[in-house]
Amino acid sequence: MIRDPKPLTGQGNTRKALGVLNVTLVALCIVLLAVAGARWAAGRPSSTVSTVGVGQSEHAKVEAVGKTGLHRVVLTPEAAERLGIQTAQVSEETGAGRGTVVPYPAVYYDVHGATWVYTTPEPLVFVRQRITVDRIDDDDAILSEGPQPGTRVVIVGVDELLGTEFGELVEQ
Repeated sequence: MIRDPKPLTGQGNTRKALGVLNVTLVALCIVLLAVAGARWAAGRPSSTVSTVGVGQSEHAKVEAVGKTGLHRVVLTPEAAERLGIQTAQVSEETGAGRGTVVPYPAVYYDVHGATWVYTTPEPLVFVRQRITVDRIDDDDAILSEGPQPGTRVVIVGVDELLGTEFGELVEQ
Protein backbone atom coordinates (compact mmCIF):
# COMPACT_ATOMS: atom_id res chain seq x y z
CA MET A 1 0.00 0.00 0.00
CA ILE A 2 1.34 3.38 -1.02
CA ARG A 3 0.63 6.37 1.16
CA ASP A 4 0.21 9.97 0.07
CA PRO A 5 3.46 11.82 1.04
CA LYS A 6 1.68 15.12 1.84
CA PRO A 7 0.19 14.04 5.18
CA LEU A 8 3.61 12.79 6.26
CA THR A 9 5.45 15.99 5.31
CA GLY A 10 2.70 18.23 6.69
CA GLN A 11 2.50 20.36 3.57
CA GLY A 12 -1.21 19.80 3.06
CA ASN A 13 -2.03 20.28 6.74
CA THR A 14 0.05 23.47 6.92
CA ARG A 15 -1.97 25.08 4.15
CA LYS A 16 -5.21 24.09 5.85
CA ALA A 17 -3.95 25.39 9.19
CA LEU A 18 -2.86 28.70 7.64
CA GLY A 19 -6.26 29.06 5.99
CA VAL A 20 -8.02 28.53 9.34
CA LEU A 21 -5.52 30.84 11.07
CA ASN A 22 -6.15 33.62 8.51
CA VAL A 23 -9.90 33.40 9.01
CA THR A 24 -9.42 33.41 12.79
CA LEU A 25 -7.14 36.47 12.64
CA VAL A 26 -9.55 38.36 10.43
CA ALA A 27 -12.45 37.57 12.79
CA LEU A 28 -10.36 38.60 15.81
CA CYS A 29 -9.41 41.89 14.13
CA ILE A 30 -13.05 42.63 13.35
CA VAL A 31 -14.07 41.97 16.97
CA LEU A 32 -11.23 44.13 18.33
CA LEU A 33 -12.08 46.98 15.97
CA ALA A 34 -15.73 46.79 16.98
CA VAL A 35 -14.79 46.93 20.69
CA ALA A 36 -12.36 49.81 20.12
CA GLY A 37 -14.98 51.68 18.11
CA ALA A 38 -17.56 51.22 20.84
CA ARG A 39 -15.13 52.50 23.49
CA TRP A 40 -14.19 55.48 21.30
CA ALA A 41 -17.84 56.34 20.66
CA ALA A 42 -18.64 56.06 24.37
CA GLY A 43 -15.99 58.70 25.16
CA ARG A 44 -17.29 61.18 22.59
CA PRO A 45 -20.11 63.64 23.24
CA SER A 46 -23.48 62.60 21.97
CA SER A 47 -24.40 63.75 18.49
CA THR A 48 -28.04 64.16 19.45
CA VAL A 49 -29.58 67.58 18.94
CA SER A 50 -29.90 69.63 22.10
CA THR A 51 -32.70 72.06 22.79
CA VAL A 52 -30.16 74.47 24.31
CA GLY A 53 -28.91 77.19 21.95
CA VAL A 54 -25.39 77.55 20.58
CA GLY A 55 -22.99 78.96 23.19
CA GLN A 56 -25.28 77.85 25.99
CA SER A 57 -25.78 74.94 28.31
CA GLU A 58 -28.15 74.25 31.13
CA HIS A 59 -25.74 75.82 33.62
CA ALA A 60 -23.75 78.37 31.63
CA LYS A 61 -24.21 80.78 28.78
CA VAL A 62 -21.40 82.33 26.74
CA GLU A 63 -22.13 85.64 24.98
CA ALA A 64 -19.87 87.75 22.76
CA VAL A 65 -18.90 91.15 24.13
CA GLY A 66 -19.34 93.28 21.03
CA LYS A 67 -16.53 92.81 18.51
CA THR A 68 -13.81 92.67 21.17
CA GLY A 69 -13.15 88.95 20.81
CA LEU A 70 -14.02 88.57 24.50
CA HIS A 71 -16.97 86.70 25.94
CA ARG A 72 -19.26 87.07 28.91
CA VAL A 73 -19.77 83.86 30.88
CA VAL A 74 -23.11 83.77 32.71
CA LEU A 75 -23.56 80.98 35.28
CA THR A 76 -26.57 79.73 37.14
CA PRO A 77 -26.32 79.94 40.96
CA GLU A 78 -26.01 76.14 41.08
CA ALA A 79 -23.12 76.15 38.59
CA ALA A 80 -21.26 78.89 40.49
CA GLU A 81 -21.68 76.94 43.72
CA ARG A 82 -20.57 73.67 42.13
CA LEU A 83 -17.46 75.35 40.67
CA GLY A 84 -16.67 76.94 44.04
CA ILE A 85 -16.30 80.40 42.49
CA GLN A 86 -14.71 82.86 44.94
CA THR A 87 -13.89 86.51 44.31
CA ALA A 88 -11.77 89.21 45.92
CA GLN A 89 -11.77 92.95 45.57
CA VAL A 90 -9.05 94.76 43.62
CA SER A 91 -7.18 97.17 45.88
CA GLU A 92 -4.73 100.01 45.38
CA GLU A 93 -1.21 99.88 46.73
CA THR A 94 0.05 102.97 48.51
CA GLY A 95 3.66 103.99 48.83
CA ALA A 96 6.63 104.25 46.48
CA GLY A 97 5.74 101.49 43.99
CA ARG A 98 2.06 102.34 43.65
CA GLY A 99 -0.19 100.17 41.55
CA THR A 100 -3.37 98.18 41.48
CA VAL A 101 -3.22 94.94 43.47
CA VAL A 102 -4.98 91.65 42.72
CA PRO A 103 -4.44 88.32 44.48
CA TYR A 104 -1.98 86.29 42.41
CA PRO A 105 -4.39 83.30 42.07
CA ALA A 106 -6.63 85.59 40.00
CA VAL A 107 -3.95 85.96 37.30
CA TYR A 108 -4.23 83.73 34.24
CA TYR A 109 -1.43 83.41 31.65
CA ASP A 110 -2.60 82.47 28.16
CA VAL A 111 -0.57 80.44 25.64
CA HIS A 112 0.97 83.64 24.25
CA GLY A 113 2.12 84.85 27.68
CA ALA A 114 -0.56 87.55 27.97
CA THR A 115 -2.02 88.01 31.44
CA TRP A 116 -5.72 88.15 32.30
CA VAL A 117 -8.17 88.16 35.19
CA TYR A 118 -11.86 87.35 35.25
CA THR A 119 -13.87 90.28 36.56
CA THR A 120 -17.42 90.00 37.78
CA PRO A 121 -19.28 93.16 36.75
CA GLU A 122 -22.54 91.77 38.12
CA PRO A 123 -23.48 88.66 40.10
CA LEU A 124 -22.92 85.39 38.22
CA VAL A 125 -21.46 87.25 35.19
CA PHE A 126 -17.75 86.91 34.41
CA VAL A 127 -15.68 88.74 31.80
CA ARG A 128 -12.00 88.21 31.04
CA GLN A 129 -9.95 91.42 31.23
CA ARG A 130 -6.37 91.84 30.05
CA ILE A 131 -3.89 93.07 32.63
CA THR A 132 -0.24 94.09 32.74
CA VAL A 133 1.67 92.72 35.72
CA ASP A 134 4.36 95.06 37.00
CA ARG A 135 5.65 92.68 39.65
CA ILE A 136 4.68 89.84 41.98
CA ASP A 137 4.88 90.54 45.71
CA ASP A 138 4.25 87.39 47.78
CA ASP A 139 0.63 86.37 47.03
CA ASP A 140 -0.23 89.61 45.22
CA ALA A 141 0.22 90.75 41.63
CA ILE A 142 0.93 94.48 41.33
CA LEU A 143 -0.56 95.74 38.07
CA SER A 144 0.39 98.69 35.90
CA GLU A 145 -2.81 98.14 33.87
CA GLY A 146 -5.98 96.36 34.85
CA PRO A 147 -9.32 96.67 36.58
CA GLN A 148 -10.07 99.64 38.79
CA PRO A 149 -9.80 99.32 42.58
CA GLY A 150 -13.07 98.02 43.98
CA THR A 151 -13.67 95.67 41.02
CA ARG A 152 -14.22 92.04 42.02
CA VAL A 153 -11.98 89.41 40.39
CA VAL A 154 -12.24 85.62 40.50
CA ILE A 155 -9.60 83.95 42.67
CA VAL A 156 -11.02 80.39 42.74
CA GLY A 157 -12.59 78.89 39.63
CA VAL A 158 -10.51 80.73 37.01
CA ASP A 159 -9.64 77.53 35.11
CA GLU A 160 -13.27 76.41 35.13
CA LEU A 161 -14.44 79.75 33.72
CA LEU A 162 -11.75 79.58 31.05
CA GLY A 163 -12.87 76.08 30.11
CA THR A 164 -16.48 77.23 30.00
CA GLU A 165 -15.64 80.24 27.85
CA PHE A 166 -13.51 78.41 25.33
CA GLY A 167 -15.15 74.99 25.60
CA GLU A 168 -18.40 76.44 24.31
CA LEU A 169 -16.55 78.05 21.39
CA VAL A 170 -14.79 74.83 20.42
CA GLU A 171 -18.10 72.96 20.24
CA GLN A 172 -19.59 75.55 17.88
